[in-house]
Amino acid sequence: MKIVVIGGTGLIGSKVVRMLSEHGHEAVAASPASGVNTLTGEGLKEVLRDAQVVVDVSNSPSFADDDVLAFFRTATGNIAGAGRDAGVGHYVALSVVGSDRLPEAGYLRAKVVQEDLIKESGIPYSIVRATQFLEFVGGIAHSATDGGTVRLPAAGVQPIAAQDVATVVARTAAGEPLNATIEIAGPEVLTMDEWIRQGLAFRADPRTVVTDDEARYFGAKPGKDGLLPGPGAQLAGTRLADWLPANPPVK
Repeated sequence: MKIVVIGGTGLIGSKVVRMLSEHGHEAVAASPASGVNTLTGEGLKEVLRDAQVVVDVSNSPSFADDDVLAFFRTATGNIAGAGRDAGVGHYVALSVVGSDRLPEAGYLRAKVVQEDLIKESGIPYSIVRATQFLEFVGGIAHSATDGGTVRLPAAGVQPIAAQDVATVVARTAAGEPLNATIEIAGPEVLTMDEWIRQGLAFRADPRTVVTDDEARYFGAKPGKDGLLPGPGAQLAGTRLADWLPANPPVK
């Protein structure tokens, strides 16, 4: 099949393209660098010609509430419109576990808008909701740092490796549309503060992680269960203790 991966040069997209190619599909990485701009629609018609599947793993360049909402609303509308015109038979998108439970988080509100647009597009679809990536250790710590202190809530998390996410997305893209949403997560339940504390300690990062349940994640207080998957989630195999030594910090 011809499968177009929007955001195909990013963390997840590049892995999805490689996996699909290795299994004999014509996997096309689409991004602004390849002349495809989902905000303006430039290049979408051309890249989706003769495609059976479109996979959207793109992300907003800005996480400000208004910017991220505008990005997903505009980009998803353009992808869906071009996909219908091209006769695409399967729209696969990567979303976030807990998006519909934390409406005070602007980023997660925007992901719900994206999901709804896909469901209403008329194209058969599959939505894959993932928990936080293990690769987010550094980014979460940075966003919560004040001086030498990292303040994070003891919110339940079940982080998953990007490689495991890409495996599920690629498998879903190569299969029949689900017309449903599935959840995927890592194999172990941690708390956000402990996850980041372990990650920084392993990397000999001198910052101190302080548990603060008033701290927010994307503007929301996630609580104990707000970011955890529900019953029936697909659990990947990569544990934090296995991931850390295989993923040293970028110099």
